[in-house]
Parts: sequence; structure tokens; C-alpha cells
Amino acid sequence: MALARTFLGAAITLLAMAASAQAGEIAATATLKADKPGAPISRYIYGQFSEHLGAGIYDGVWVGPDSKIPNVRGIRSDVVAALKDIKTPVIRWPGGCFADEYRWRDGIGPRDKRPSRKNNWWGGSPETNAFGTHEFMDFAEQVGADPYVSINMGSSDPTEMREWIEYMTSPGDDTLAQERRANGRDKPFKVPFIGIGNESWGCGGEMTPDYYANEYRRFSAFFHKNADNPAVRVASGANSFDVNWTDVVTKHAGKYMDAISLHYYTIPTGQWSKKGVATGFDKAAWGQTFAQTLRMDDLLKQHIAAMDKNDPSKRIGLYVDEWGAWYDVEPGTNPGHLYQLNTLRDGVLAAANFNIFHRYTDRVKMTNIAQTINVLQAMILTQGDKIVLTPTYYAYKMYVPFQDSTAIPLDVNAPEIDVGGTKIPAFNASAAKGKDGKTYVAVANMSPDDGVKLSVALGGLKAKSVSGQVLTADKMDAMNAFGAKPAVAPVPFKGGKIAGDTLTLAIPAKSVVVVAVD
Repeated sequence: MALARTFLGAAITLLAMAASAQAGEIAATATLKADKPGAPISRYIYGQFSEHLGAGIYDGVWVGPDSKIPNVRGIRSDVVAALKDIKTPVIRWPGGCFADEYRWRDGIGPRDKRPSRKNNWWGGSPETNAFGTHEFMDFAEQVGADPYVSINMGSSDPTEMREWIEYMTSPGDDTLAQERRANGRDKPFKVPFIGIGNESWGCGGEMTPDYYANEYRRFSAFFHKNADNPAVRVASGANSFDVNWTDVVTKHAGKYMDAISLHYYTIPTGQWSKKGVATGFDKAAWGQTFAQTLRMDDLLKQHIAAMDKNDPSKRIGLYVDEWGAWYDVEPGTNPGHLYQLNTLRDGVLAAANFNIFHRYTDRVKMTNIAQTINVLQAMILTQGDKIVLTPTYYAYKMYVPFQDSTAIPLDVNAPEIDVGGTKIPAFNASAAKGKDGKTYVAVANMSPDDGVKLSVALGGLKAKSVSGQVLTADKMDAMNAFGAKPAVAPVPFKGGKIAGDTLTLAIPAKSVVVVAVD
């Protein structure tokens, strides 16, 4: 079956490449500055976010220990295997808006004694609290990911924060540590990242930046950062282009934080009331989607400039801990569950954002796509005992060599193209030296019609071979479906050549290409 799927994927890719060649080819150049390495690209750039929202946790992660679906202590084995395969470095939980109504004590102790709550933010669905602190930590440990825990600031107080942290991290004989042990965990949990509030400008409390800065200072006084709790303190950051939030909060509370977050969603229409469809879209929607997602570059520049003013030593990290494509929900699904399908467009969109993040890794130290399973731009979709790995998942898999690599500047001359009335660059790209010593070049071709013949001057890099993978398909909205062979999956890339000090890549339309140069 696996072999048949590989052949099918290869056939689809060859058809897509042939179609690209018939449509046209864009000539472009780039220069690799191998002798001027940049900042490290943290593995945390490839982080995940799982909120108690729709089927993101329940069905997506948690099926319970008595389920017929293969699981380990109630956590789906197929999902864990898939996330391990892309070396998921960090998972943010429990939200999101849900975090600022979450009471951590609801999710500990015997499951049959835990209270059921109403999920006010996401469709009014019942929250059983079957998946709580211990279950999340077990999930993260099974995946091999670091936990990033979001603390309730909006409807809680510093005492509740302090007690939750001590419950998770205390190695002593205090009552909270003993309670954790009584609930099945002897050793303290490893909690390297803790967010203090979420979207405090909106669902996290409708705060002004000045008010939040003061509240953050108050909470941080009881955070007790020490050997038992060495976690990175992450302040709730700005909504999109609200640079004033970043400026005010880092100015007044910067010395009490180690990172600040930033949220930006790609909405094709730019309108929350009618975002655009996830499938069945036309070229105009394709062009609009990429124009919106490429705003991430200017967004980062503006927020980094504000941070540089207040934190010139770059001590504070910028965490883009919610990002991704947000479309209208699938017809017939609960609007509050944010379920959308995932197509080739989303795989290319993910790669385009990775290439942007790689330019700013002296400040951008983590990003977390929204969300991991069954919600928004998901890695995985589940349906009973079946799962689908999405094009976005495969983009993550192709970029694994960039985790903990060293960025290499890549000067790109990408021509501007018109896609359905919207002008965008034909492609973007990035490069890095991997931990294995190889140089990696990644390209997201955003043209739905034309291939790109990219000539890369290697700038003194001595290379003899090139190999890699390509992700593409025959249709813009091609997707992987339950019970069917995957229509969008990486296959070997045969379009790379090295002649002297030039790398040439023949990149098909609407594709992601990642190559290793050795």
C-alpha cells in the first residue's frame, strides 16, 4: 500500500510539473552568502498549538483509555507517531481564549470526579476536563515535545498561577507537590515555557496595554522564577499590527519578561465576517491569500523595531504563538469549532511563512501554528479511527532539517506576478546550514501557473551534489482525504543541478521545494 501511494504521488507530481512547463517558466536569480552565517534557527520555530476547541483535543488527541482506537493512556497513538515524525519541538496548551477561563484544578484528580464546564468561547460545547494537566504533560512527553502552558490571567489571580506552577514543578514535600504525587506523578513536570495571559487585549480581558503591563508586573512578582521554575516568562502580545501594544508593554514591563507573543492570522478577504472558502477557491482567492500571508514580513519588522527600542540587547524573544490560515468553516459543521479542510495552498502558505521567520531569528525564537489537529490550519484531521496528514503537515516534515540550523543569507530576485488581480512575488526562499553539515535551500513557489527556473550563485560554497523533495499537485485545492491515497505528499525532487558555483532549480508551479546541497 505504501509503495502504491509513493508511485501515485510521484505520478501526480510529474503531471503537475508537466503542466507547469506548458504554462510557462519564470527565470530568477539568488545569491547565497555562505561566508556570512546569520542567527540560529531555533527548532521552536516549528511549534504547535492545541486548544480546547472543537475536536482539537477530544477526538484529536484524547480518546480515553477504554477506546478501541489505539492509544496509550487515552492518547491517540497515530497522532503521537505523526507528530514525532516531524520532530514537534513544543506544544502550547490549553489556549487560546479557553486559557483565560480555565481553572487548572478542574483537570486533576480522578476523571469521574472532575467537573463538567461550558466552553463559552467555542460553541458552548461541554468541557469534561478529562484532559487536564497530567494528560497534557503525558501527551507532550509521548511526542517528545516541550510543554508551553498558558496561565489564566483574565479571570484568575496570581495565587492560582503560583499554585499551578508549584503543583507542576515543585520537587519538595510541600502539599502541592504531594498532591501531584497522589495524582500519579512523582517527579516534577518539565515546564520550560509559561505564558502569562493570552490575547489580553481581547478575549483575555479587554485590557489596554498600560493596564496589562501593570497586571503582568503584578503576576510576575509571584511567578518565582528559580531553579525549580526556570520557565521562560511569555507576556501576552499584540494583535496583528498593533505595534503600540508591543511598545508599551515592553517599555513598562520588559525587565520582568523573557518573551512576548504576537498573533497574526491569514484571512484571504481581510474581513472576519466573510473570510473565504478553504476549498473550491479561484485564482483571485489564491492571490489574495498570499498577499495577506506575506504581510507577516512587514509585521515582524514593525514589532521588532519597537522591541529594539526598548530592548536593544535583544534579550526578549518574540513568539508568534498563533499564526496560520483562517477560512470560513466547512458547511454543516459547528461554527464555533473552526473546522476547515487543508489543501496544497496551505502547504505552500506554511513554507512561505517559514521562509519569512528564518529572516528574523535573532528575535523570533518560537512560532506556533494554529492549530495542531482538526482546527484551522491543522497538521492532522481525524475521523473516528482514521487520520489524514495534511499538506501543511508535509511542509513541516520537509523543513525538519531547518530545526536548530544556522541561517545563511539568501538574496533573492523574485519577479512580481499578477494572480487574479493581486500582485505578489512569484516565490520566496531561505537557506541554512543544517546540523548535519549540509546546506539547505527552501523555495515556496506561489505562482499557481508558472514554474520557476532559479539560478543560485553559491558564493564560494563548494558543492558536488543536490537532492531534495517537492510538494505539489495538479490542482490548487488538491487535498488528502480520508480513506484515499494522499494526493499531496512529498516526492523526490529531480530538478536540481550544480555546475561550477551555480545551483539551478527547476521548480514547478504551486509547490514547495527543499534541497540539500553537499
